[in-house]
Amino acid sequence: MRVLFASSEVSSFAKTGGLADVALALPKALAESGIDVVVVMPKYRAVEAEMTQAASFDVPVAGEAKRCDAYRGTMPKSEVPIYFLAHDPYFDRPALYGEGSEYPDALERFTFFSRGALALCEALDWIPDVIHINDWHTALIPALLRSGATPRLASAKTVLSIHNLGYQGVFPKGQAPVTGFPDDALSAYIKDDRINLLRGGILLADLVSTVSPTYAQEILVDGAGLEQELQSRASVLSGVVNRVDTDVWSPANDALLWATYSAEDLSGKAENKRRLQENLGLDVDAGVPVLGVISRLAEQKGFDFIMSAFDDMMKLDVQFVLLGTGAREYEEFFRAAQDRYPGRVASLVTFSEQWAHRIEAAADAFLMPSHYEPSGLNQQYSLLYGTAPIVRATGGLVDTVHELDPIAGTGNGFLFAECTSSAFLGAVRRAVDVYRTDPDAWRAMQLQGMTEDLSWASSARAYIDLYERALAG
Repeated sequence: MRVLFASSEVSSFAKTGGLADVALALPKALAESGIDVVVVMPKYRAVEAEMTQAASFDVPVAGEAKRCDAYRGTMPKSEVPIYFLAHDPYFDRPALYGEGSEYPDALERFTFFSRGALALCEALDWIPDVIHINDWHTALIPALLRSGATPRLASAKTVLSIHNLGYQGVFPKGQAPVTGFPDDALSAYIKDDRINLLRGGILLADLVSTVSPTYAQEILVDGAGLEQELQSRASVLSGVVNRVDTDVWSPANDALLWATYSAEDLSGKAENKRRLQENLGLDVDAGVPVLGVISRLAEQKGFDFIMSAFDDMMKLDVQFVLLGTGAREYEEFFRAAQDRYPGRVASLVTFSEQWAHRIEAAADAFLMPSHYEPSGLNQQYSLLYGTAPIVRATGGLVDTVHELDPIAGTGNGFLFAECTSSAFLGAVRRAVDVYRTDPDAWRAMQLQGMTEDLSWASSARAYIDLYERALAG
């Protein structure tokens, strides 16, 4: 099976968010499962990679033929080919999408990319069975296939993955001519008298997926204004959990840690805890539970719960370590908390990949009380690192974290459902109580998480099932 994976960003080359991580890890996992996969993305100024020119062709945009130069490279730690589509007036810019605000010609840029991705296949004489498109940037592709713009690709099926429903590619209707479509062909892409690229992708793609099964159900009710469209495609909507790049996140092989460790030998985890306490000015105490947070400081992430419950949480005789930046009010709160609780609170108001790995390894529990969380990765890193996730029961958190039952010996973390600080505090209390009173149950919970298969292999299989379903019609 041949799959073209079209993404506006790919980690290691250009990244602004989680889409890039998926676009790096999933194609590699697909290739390992026997899929003939090719990745395509724009050649932004930020892209630095070994590449050779593979093709050159014209792409019709805004009534003109624009030259596209296609360069071939290879995905890191794999043989998966990646093609970079270059047209300097569109992509040789300081940022991927905009500086402060979106570039005003965004529709034109990603019309070029969508048309160029299809033209690339014809130029290479490589005809995909399935085209996996991602977010609004490539959502024109189903309409392009139907239009006959690339007749050799007419039988290709499309799978649209929604990574962020909040970004829909909305533009004034007056910009429609840049797409090259007559008005009647764009009807699926019009909502509230404006162009909405994601809407059209949802309505026209053969199958639609998002980043967890629970989130797929949630967006049928709260779909950022696209509930009706999603409900109309409910029979072809599914959720596949984003997984972990275990080349990067593995406590047994993590070069960023003070000490590596495994499910068989947790002594390195204790060493990481001691070193974290020493380095961050916390009281060195192996018996006190360390609660970690690594996050963008935003309301979505549940910092209102943490702040409201903070003093009561600290009365549980815990230590608290935070890494992240964001809203000023949150930054100021956690800086002040460090001053109020010397030796017990460390607030790193910055971002550091090294500290992210060290906190995951050193903490006993990880706080992730999100208001909503389409998929979530940190709770999965925590599981692999033997760190108990304490999460709100929403989106992908429900699909990956299961409440500990010490008697039955099941579960890998702690959840709360209500959007209240008291419910959050209750989950923290349960975790601290088990940590202090039932070390055998805590150890069993750690082993449960550390031995789960959270690699992309299982999710790649789920995507292959989607591709086969799309091809079956």
